[in-house]
Amino acid sequence: MCRFSSVAFMAQASICAWLLVGCRERAEKFPAGSAASSDTVVSAPNTTIQTAPTNNIRSFSTRGVIRDFSGRGKSLLIRHEDIPGYMPPMTMEFEVRNTNELRGLQIGDTITFQVIATEDDSWIEGLKRISTNDVPQAAAPADPTAASILRASQLKPGELLPDAELLSENGRAIKLSEFEGQALAFTFIFTRCPLPTFCPRMNQNFFRAREILLKESGPTNWHFLSVSFDPDFDKPGVLSRYAWSYRGENSNRWLFASAATNVVAGMSPLLDFRFANEGGSFQHNLRTVLLDPHRRVFKHFEGNSWNANELAQAMREAARAKQ
Repeated sequence: MCRFSSVAFMAQASICAWLLVGCRERAEKFPAGSAASSDTVVSAPNTTIQTAPTNNIRSFSTRGVIRDFSGRGKSLLIRHEDIPGYMPPMTMEFEVRNTNELRGLQIGDTITFQVIATEDDSWIEGLKRISTNDVPQAAAPADPTAASILRASQLKPGELLPDAELLSENGRAIKLSEFEGQALAFTFIFTRCPLPTFCPRMNQNFFRAREILLKESGPTNWHFLSVSFDPDFDKPGVLSRYAWSYRGENSNRWLFASAATNVVAGMSPLLDFRFANEGGSFQHNLRTVLLDPHRRVFKHFEGNSWNANELAQAMREAARAKQ
């Protein structure tokens, strides 16, 4: 049992009351960030609830190896080291706003850089090469042939997505087939991801699209599903706390679940979801899929440039799809 002096107890009670109010405000207003201490690839603190949304700029120093150039020459895929208080070792795509900093860099270079993050955006700057070709260029994940194979096998609108079993946030095994009769939008996330333009943005878009649809008198046969590809960490308890930070106590038509690694591996080529776990370092793209009530692919949403209004409109259309 913990013991406090009367003065310490009163101070502790005041702090707790203040934190509770902050948590309620965050659930009611919807956070700009995620459930984690940041937003979407984070370490253990990812179940910590922020007391109020802010747009403070945070800066983190780290180093990593360039794995690929992407985003039409405006971003880098980097396998980086642990960023204490923000992100464990990951392979992530970072936006580079000052593209002049990319001059002279090549795949395999080890660089130091700053990760700059706000509540709804992130980028890197201050890139400095410290060694060259630490990783053979052939080891880079960008393989045009592999990408072509993935796209060739991607399910097209109207094609049936095979059933798959997931573990829901409440610990119950569920299947995609249980959602038949409803338009189902699902996206791949993981709770330790802090980059606001990745998993948190997917969650924010789901939150806002759900709010739009709940306020309408249109179709009601629709559901949202956020699927974690990190089942070892994202156990039901972790998922339920993470889910609460986005949707509060209102879980109406939005479920969080995790998929076993073999399940993700089976779905990935069908949906052009690119995912790899390199010794605990995740690499993934962003993929959101909308199914019609007959579990047929209705629409693919690539990356993070789409918005909640687009998803809500597609959900209305998918919900009305006929046999």
